[in-house]
Amino acid sequence: MANLKEIRNRISSVSSTMQITSAMKMVSAAKLKKAQDAITAMRPYSNKLTELLQSLSATLDADSGSKYSAQREVKNVLVVAITSNRGLCGAFNSNIIKQTNVLINDVYSDKNVLVLAIGKKANDAFSKQDKVIANKSEVFDTLTFDNVAEIAEMLMDKFVKGEFDKIELVYNSFKNAATQIVMTEQFLPIVPIEGEANVNLDYIFEPSKEEIVDTLIPKSLKTQLFKGIRDSFASEHGARMTAMHKATDNATELRDQLKLTYNKARQAAITNEILEIVGGAEALNN
Repeated sequence: MANLKEIRNRISSVSSTMQITSAMKMVSAAKLKKAQDAITAMRPYSNKLTELLQSLSATLDADSGSKYSAQREVKNVLVVAITSNRGLCGAFNSNIIKQTNVLINDVYSDKNVLVLAIGKKANDAFSKQDKVIANKSEVFDTLTFDNVAEIAEMLMDKFVKGEFDKIELVYNSFKNAATQIVMTEQFLPIVPIEGEANVNLDYIFEPSKEEIVDTLIPKSLKTQLFKGIRDSFASEHGARMTAMHKATDNATELRDQLKLTYNKARQAAITNEILEIVGGAEALNN
């Protein structure tokens, strides 16, 4: 059994850790509310805009289709992996890295696959594989639509120039504080809704349908990427709050166990001292 000083040091260390994890939990909880409200308010707009553009794209002739819906033989694939800049958030980052590796090694094993890292954790993981073409981790420093739009414009430009034939997004979708769903979405090319049942033709277009599609598609793609990053941002705080809550509970349990061990060791030490005193007194009497 460890001596009393060692146990006291461990109790002090665990108590300090518990204070840190408790503080991190409260910080993440405060940030989560704002991030959750932002993504909840944005989803209906983003989903409806995407649905409208897919419906319009489905009604266009193949020759008049948008340059962003061009279907080419897939040789080069870009995976946009969205993680966080910091850890201590459970399996949040590892799930994205794992899913991205599935795309690289299984789904597109016969293709040339590169990664655009949004988040330092993704950059650290895939830089070791020489897969990263750019690191956009700084977007989380000031998460605004304009900053994300610059990244979306770069992705659209690379697709139009033919550098990549398909672009996929991999991110955590926010469900609640305890649950994040790993999503893989095709960013480019745009896939029109199949089937006439899903195409609503009850619209009057002014100007032409083609002009509307060409104007709105860049905005829709920017919104889609912004939604993905916003989703990931909210999921990060939810995952960190949950992870720090569990860490605090574990630290509390460990501290209580150490205190019990300390009291037992202290009691044993006192008992030994009493026995030594009694034994010494008896020796003197004899």
